[in-house]
Amino acid sequence: MKIVVDNKIPYIKGALEPFAEVVYLPGSETTKEVVKDADAIITRTRTICNSSLLEGSKVKYIATATIGFDHIDTDYCERAGIKWTNAPGCNAESVNQYVASALFSWSMRKRKDLAGLTIGIVGVGNVGSKVARTCEIIGMKVLLNDPPRERMEGSDKFVSLQTIQKQADIITFHVPLNMSGPDSTFHMANETFLQNLDKKPLIINSCRGEVVDTESIYNAIEANDVDGFIVDCWEDEPEINLDLLNQTEYGTPHIAGYSKDGKANGTKMSIQALSRFFNLGINDWQPSGVDLPENTTIKIDGNQRREYSILAEAILSTYDIETDDEALKDTPHLFEKLRGDYPVRREFDTYTIEAKNIEKVTLDKLKALGFKIQQITN
Repeated sequence: MKIVVDNKIPYIKGALEPFAEVVYLPGSETTKEVVKDADAIITRTRTICNSSLLEGSKVKYIATATIGFDHIDTDYCERAGIKWTNAPGCNAESVNQYVASALFSWSMRKRKDLAGLTIGIVGVGNVGSKVARTCEIIGMKVLLNDPPRERMEGSDKFVSLQTIQKQADIITFHVPLNMSGPDSTFHMANETFLQNLDKKPLIINSCRGEVVDTESIYNAIEANDVDGFIVDCWEDEPEINLDLLNQTEYGTPHIAGYSKDGKANGTKMSIQALSRFFNLGINDWQPSGVDLPENTTIKIDGNQRREYSILAEAILSTYDIETDDEALKDTPHLFEKLRGDYPVRREFDTYTIEAKNIEKVTLDKLKALGFKIQQITN
């Protein structure tokens, strides 16, 4: 048995060697010649799995260690009898952390309090649901838009896109990329969408680059029709639009989901799926040695401080979006290197807050975000 693995997938080495010849290669070097005698591929988004790559090969199974799977030609795979799987929700908490950091950083830069602002969340799947919960904990009014869920669950908790256009101070997108059909999301934020905003909202895109039309959002920023654009996912990556980058509030190199936790989850889901398909007997496999930051303790003294300030410090202590923004704006030509060499980032539940003089209601909110709490008495 032969398995071709993208060499940027972490924590995977050693997992499959007892069962197969494992070939580790950069995504760009995973070619037709390499996969022709492979039984399976474990990949990421940079390898396009279509007929050009797979035709004439022995490949029976593709696992992508990512939420997105638009790099897999699923129609071709079905015709060719190739099974595939993605890793839904693997980095949802990482993207939630990214959005939370972006919101607090933006609020401090703009001197706006998030509590009381209205956020419209477009797409309420694994990521959108977590973002909604975080925003509610912060004290924001949350509007949810998800037509597929609304059709299944009813309209009680969902609103139309038009309602979000009218009421939202912030709009964040968490949809898959659908190129056509009733739930098409391609260029969802286009000229028409942006020109029909009643407020001047902050726009956030951390889902798929093609969801936001580059030219339209650039023109909206120039015309002062929006109060900023925070973008992690770009059209035409890695050759991103530099004029747009320079106009963004924060621009990052597609790393919202790049916490070590999210990567470990993606690897785990891929290995377990492969094991089930080939009956390898490692259906409960777990990654080991997941990297830790230098310090996992956050000391916060809440004496004479607002709850909002405490929540902001906790979240920004785990991840500061400004560092990634500065790196991309300084070296946009290194987009892929910034992704490939991304430093250690861990999610909220890795951290313990040493809490001093913090009210129980605030501690409960920190716990709800995922933090561990150690109370320090005077």
